[in-house]
Amino acid sequence: MGTVPALVDGEIVISDSFAIILYLDEKYPEPPLLPRDLHKRAVNYQAASIVFSGIQPHQNLAVIRYIEEKINAEAKTAWVKDAITKGFTALEKLLVSSAGKYATGDEVYLADLFLAPQIHGAVNRFQINMEPYPTLAKCYESYNELPVFQNAVPEKQPDAPSTI
Repeated sequence: MGTVPALVDGEIVISDSFAIILYLDEKYPEPPLLPRDLHKRAVNYQAASIVFSGIQPHQNLAVIRYIEEKINAEAKTAWVKDAITKGFTALEKLLVSSAGKYATGDEVYLADLFLAPQIHGAVNRFQINMEPYPTLAKCYESYNELPVFQNAVPEKQPDAPSTI
């Protein structure tokens, strides 16, 4: 598709975030990306789905640039913020009863891999106020304590695009 991320593992090329994460979980099962508890596992799937179907497409740079070209920068920002806040509202309701330090407990799981970059982008690119989302804000604080998340932020990537 000509997009990132892409994973090349020998002869295999995988170019979808969700597929890459599942592939790596199968290849390297420890630590697991999903909790053993069936309910928490389902919550992880739900959170990932909300992100990749309801929030992430609206933070996609190509989509954002297209909207700005067709309308204007102010309308683009309002459109993105609306999508993010709707998604964050749904995530807050979903996670409020299952969150610990992270989205579904005290271990990093699949939901966290989807949430961390979306919250980071919402806060840093679109100045989303996290006050209405205390569960997500607490998770984001916990993500920021982990070196692996700190090193994965877009600004630290060699191919990071300039501001939108």
